[in-house]
Amino acid sequence: MFYKVEVQDHIRVSPRFFTFNVEEAVLKAVKQKYDGMIDPALGVVIDVATVKQIGEGVVIPGDGASYFETTFELLVFQPELQEVLAGRIKDIADFGAFITLGPIDGMIHISQTMDDFVTFSKDKTLSGRDSKRSLKVGDTCRARVIAVSFKDVTNPKIGLTMRQPGLGKIEWIAAEEQPAPAAEKTEKGKKE
Repeated sequence: MFYKVEVQDHIRVSPRFFTFNVEEAVLKAVKQKYDGMIDPALGVVIDVATVKQIGEGVVIPGDGASYFETTFELLVFQPELQEVLAGRIKDIADFGAFITLGPIDGMIHISQTMDDFVTFSKDKTLSGRDSKRSLKVGDTCRARVIAVSFKDVTNPKIGLTMRQPGLGKIEWIAAEEQPAPAAEKTEKGKKE
């Protein structure tokens, strides 16, 4: 889920930003420090929304930069358990599919792609034996988050499933939502 998070931090403004006014220099320094950051508490930082407050600047001896106590808002993506997300299949391997969920990728294990016996083909396609459904690179899907791990902060792991009603490839969901054709009525008004 996307959030706006308010953060307070001491921001180091490098001397190369001294040609800008204070607000612009601090904004550039905040963006440099936080854009793309992955943090277990914050999630994935997408952008710096606004700088709300800038305190008095302090210069530390031996460091030519100035430091400002700053309050700012970040736009972050933080996946939550049981959250339903839409994404596009980025890659398929023999063990499952990788799906792009905006700023981060998730993985759908082959056993979680559909309620069927699933096979992997060399052309990077997952196919259901009985349902004849197939999943390939570029397909748009809806999946539920079943596991989130920030154990390795540089490479967080998001586990997903598509084996529940309303989940899966968008075409599968649309086909499930279509009403089944009604059986024709006989002369007595009974359905066959």
